[in-house]
Amino acid sequence: MQAQTRDGRDWVPEYLLAIDAKVCIGCGRCYKVCGRGVMTLMGVNDEDELVDPDEDDIERKVMALVDAGACIGCGACARVCPTNCQSHGQA
Repeated sequence: MQAQTRDGRDWVPEYLLAIDAKVCIGCGRCYKVCGRGVMTLMGVNDEDELVDPDEDDIERKVMALVDAGACIGCGACARVCPTNCQSHGQA
């Protein structure tokens, strides 16, 4: 997919494809800038499985991709991520 900006410049959206749970620190910055519900906070248990963040036996919390189809490819999440844990690409 290719589009144009308001002044006619070419723009190719880069969609969120994945979030690396080993690198993500669960800060929530990407969640805060995304108004589309593309990701959510999840817990990681001692077996490195994504689980409900309210469970008692989680090791840490990370962001997880939950609705990839809602991503519009704006790249706001990538710009605010302090660990560069996201992968983006074309559709």
